[in-house]
Amino acid sequence: MHTSLPEFKLKMQSAVVRQSPSKGLEIKGIENLKSAKMQSLRTGRIELAVQEVARDRDIDKVEVVIMPRVPETMHTVIIKGIDKNGNAKKAILEVINIIHPTEEVELAGINDIDDRRPPIGKH
Repeated sequence: MHTSLPEFKLKMQSAVVRQSPSKGLEIKGIENLKSAKMQSLRTGRIELAVQEVARDRDIDKVEVVIMPRVPETMHTVIIKGIDKNGNAKKAILEVINIIHPTEEVELAGINDIDDRRPPIGKH
């Protein structure tokens, strides 16, 4: 079962508001996605983690940062030629590896880190 991207965002917002309507939420890393399916079991676990962080009285805002776990990902690049009527006339497929920053860039200076991720390949 999967959770749609809009539903995922709504669940994260609701998780914060349930703890305190005055606390903010910012989701980073999926700004360019127009649609996606999120793993439902993980969505529930993330929702509970968001609630746990929002419950802390010293926290005013919750940030949810989504980034690739494996830093190098392969992507297909589609180069399309569009005519004056808006019709695609030609396409070339290529491939590119993108090397993403790892979680260390988001965790610098944080002392209380609870890593709940399963080992790679066991999720």
